[in-house]
Amino acid sequence: MSVIQTHERSVRQSVKCGQGSCVVTPTAPFYECKCRHPYKPPNCTKASLCRPNPCQNGGSCMKGPKSFQCSCPRGFSGKFCEVGPNDCYQEDGELYRGMGSVTVQEEECLDWNSNFIRQNGGDPFIDYAGFDGIGPHNYCRNPDGDDQPWCFINKNGKLTWNYCKVRKCSAAKPDVTAAQFSLCGRPQPSRISRIFGGKKSLPGAHPWQVSLQTRFKGSSGPFIHICGGILLESCWVLTAAHCIESGVEMQVVVGGVNIEKEEIYDQVIPVEKAIVHEDYKETHVALRNDVAMLQLKVRDSPYCAKETRFVKSACLPNQPFSSGTECVISGWGVTETQKSGTNHLLDARVLLISQEKCKAPHVYGDSLDDSMFCAGNLRGGVDSCQGDSGGPLVCERNGTHYVVGVVSWGDGCGKKYKPGVYANIGRFVDWIAHHLRS
Repeated sequence: MSVIQTHERSVRQSVKCGQGSCVVTPTAPFYECKCRHPYKPPNCTKASLCRPNPCQNGGSCMKGPKSFQCSCPRGFSGKFCEVGPNDCYQEDGELYRGMGSVTVQEEECLDWNSNFIRQNGGDPFIDYAGFDGIGPHNYCRNPDGDDQPWCFINKNGKLTWNYCKVRKCSAAKPDVTAAQFSLCGRPQPSRISRIFGGKKSLPGAHPWQVSLQTRFKGSSGPFIHICGGILLESCWVLTAAHCIESGVEMQVVVGGVNIEKEEIYDQVIPVEKAIVHEDYKETHVALRNDVAMLQLKVRDSPYCAKETRFVKSACLPNQPFSSGTECVISGWGVTETQKSGTNHLLDARVLLISQEKCKAPHVYGDSLDDSMFCAGNLRGGVDSCQGDSGGPLVCERNGTHYVVGVVSWGDGCGKKYKPGVYANIGRFVDWIAHHLRS
């Protein structure tokens, strides 16, 4: 870290902004206090209610003992009459450049250059580089292709986000829950930072990725990540049968990439019940028919998981992929340097290997049956390991991503001639579809 960056951080950590917030600036001293009216710069401690008049567009300031209120002309709204009659968004609001700055729950938006966002690991100017709508303001925007304009908020000291109170230009009100999970297998956007041999994934790169977590029934202790999973619908997750344990409570976490800390993208959903394939069998050499379905509990009726840019479903395969196809595995599993797993979601690219090669005597021989296949590299290196059990192997065709395999078993991790073995989802599509319909 440079001397300037160190000074910048120390200044922002020591500054007090009273009734305002600290925002980042590009020039020294690299910060300033942005005050909430009626408080004034530089430190947001002195108030002046209606002088000068804060109300825009001809609004009148009405002064109270300790507060003020703007009386807005017809057609204008907002705390300062800043939202005009033509302030609306079209389609998903990517081109919205209006002045709406409160959420649907009347929460005040944070400035995009708020230091609070940076303190919590985000930087919109880097995360959404190339989007010209954000700046040193708190107006609602849609820089990531979500359903409608949104903004970051400080909710009880935690960084989160919410959709904005901005109307759609058509007469109909925006319906952010319509057509949930109607299109599977489409990341939005697919942003991958370019798990054995893998690299860190950015939020939204694998939006169907699930962390399956457990704790003993009746325990008040924390839930612990034990396996991966794949979101297929709002209330259904696909995982490996050998991940299902008795005597435990289960929950899934979708949306985030770091299982060590709570993230603004996270959705935490309890598991209602687990359905293990009736022909699942564990032997000393293999796991056969190693698939299970998790039915999630409904939270916001009629949904369990709610579709966002960071949470989407993967598609079931409708035709096979040929050997040699490059696919993607993801999870929080064992890596070369962290034998007990990693806190950050990783991904790696692997090649599908033909059954003929996988059934070779020096590979897996007769241990492999048609409920499984292998993928990776026969020379070793890139592989998925214990912590990734139940996680996805996803292949892409024409922009759509299909869950072709579920991480099942293998002989060690990244060994020569011992690639990872996956449940062959193509063999279980009817079984999965039966439970989805039920």
